[in-house]
Amino acid sequence: MKRIYLDYNATSPLRPEARAAMIAAMDAVGNPSSVHTEGRAAKAIVEKARGQVADLIGCDTSEVVFTSGATEAAAIVSVQPYDTLIYSDAEHDALHALSSKTTWQKKVLPLQRDGRIDLYALVDTLKCVEGRALLVVQAANSETGVLQNLGEIMRFVRQFKLDTFVDVTQVIGKLNLREYSTLNWRTEQPTYCCFSAHKFGGPTGVGALIVRGGTDLHPILLGGGQEMNRRSGTQNVLGIAGFGAMAEAIPKILGFYDDNSAWWSQDNLRNILEKTLEDCENKTIFVGKDSERLPNTSCIMTPGWKGETQVMALDLAGFAVSAGSACSSGKVTSSRVLKAMGYSEEEAGSAIRVSLGPETTEDEVAQFCETFIDLREKHWQRSARLQGE
Repeated sequence: MKRIYLDYNATSPLRPEARAAMIAAMDAVGNPSSVHTEGRAAKAIVEKARGQVADLIGCDTSEVVFTSGATEAAAIVSVQPYDTLIYSDAEHDALHALSSKTTWQKKVLPLQRDGRIDLYALVDTLKCVEGRALLVVQAANSETGVLQNLGEIMRFVRQFKLDTFVDVTQVIGKLNLREYSTLNWRTEQPTYCCFSAHKFGGPTGVGALIVRGGTDLHPILLGGGQEMNRRSGTQNVLGIAGFGAMAEAIPKILGFYDDNSAWWSQDNLRNILEKTLEDCENKTIFVGKDSERLPNTSCIMTPGWKGETQVMALDLAGFAVSAGSACSSGKVTSSRVLKAMGYSEEEAGSAIRVSLGPETTEDEVAQFCETFIDLREKHWQRSARLQGE
């Protein structure tokens, strides 16, 4: 049985570009902090990748701090000297956890039914903030694919001179970041920005924290003073090489400036998937369907059919999908994000996420739909029998 992978928002398969860069980097035996020839060769790999990441984001190379991923980046931000944390329940667990791991005052922004932050509530909150405050925003929600109105949010932030931490982990590799956000990232970038390589074809265990120039950063890892004293520890040269290669390759792969790009292909396939499932039964809910979403993401709720049960049944049938964000080991609780959007416990507990990739084909989507519809019908039949007993 050929398995079909539909969980790109969790981890995307390693791309050939990343693999080739990592294999080439294996010949670099030096430590990038060493001044001898071998050390300088390793450092050159790291600095080349730093430039590739900076070009992708539109920032200066000095603003790129290599980390083990977005979770570590969030942890670094959590030790910065702020008085108030402003966030919503749309944030990823790594960023949402800041609310429990800091002594800052917390202000939670309500979500609208469409999954976006209530901008009126944001303005009211900003008017009442005292001291040094940080606004945390996940640009695109990993579970629903809903895009926050980042350009509008940043305009309000500039009026109130607020620091911001924007998680663009799910945007990179799916959208042209600068076009989506309508921001000039060289002049209007957030205070902090984070993302991980494995979400867009790079290796796991490497990511970046982008720190706006002139911002003091207190490190959480102390030691050799790597990354300009912002993150100590010998750099993961192989991972960074693969990260940089994908940062350079992804705009070409997705064809950001091509009308027939992979971006549009994923969007069309997602729409085919949802229409096929919707035509067979009107009980299924597609979260954020009327909102701006990532082109590859479909959050499907079928009340009365637990999400974990669906994931296991689909796995046995040869399909890899997720329930929730798939970044919390053993997670079985209902989605915090969906409940914040106003969905019931039962509805939120029935959600699964299907996330497509550049390699996903229409035939694979058709196979998924056929299997999902069959499993759903069997579930209803089984439920009816149990109720009749």
